[in-house]
Amino acid sequence: MKRVLILYASMSGNTEEMADLIERGLRSDNIEIVKKQIDIDDISVDELRTYDGLLLGSYTWGDGDLPDEMEDFYDDLEDVNLSGIRAATFGSCDSMYPQYGAAVDILQDKLSELGAKIVLEGLKVELTPEDEDEQACLEFGKGFIESMDK
Repeated sequence: MKRVLILYASMSGNTEEMADLIERGLRSDNIEIVKKQIDIDDISVDELRTYDGLLLGSYTWGDGDLPDEMEDFYDDLEDVNLSGIRAATFGSCDSMYPQYGAAVDILQDKLSELGAKIVLEGLKVELTPEDEDEQACLEFGKGFIESMDK
């Protein structure tokens, strides 16, 4: 059985809602899904190697930064080898800021740098997922599962 970790940071609940929808899209008989929120659940970067797939989610703070709770985790990633792990990123965004969803891109670049295979382009949703965004999150989860078989 393959194991997938959904790890996310959420302040307003928007990215958490995305994580819930993506988890629903991931549902499969041959996948064990573990979902953790940074700053609430215990997670060490060494634990990442125990998963076959990794979905990292974060909102973007300010003008294009990672939020504090994700920044600490990001810094800890520096020496982790993620070769062989399939990965993708997601997050809620706000077009009011000049850099739309920069945290999603920052995390995707870091995962790639650490050897993870990026299997889907980062998913960005304007604020709260509604209607077509909800469907996009479900499809994102389904697409990730499909990539696990390739």
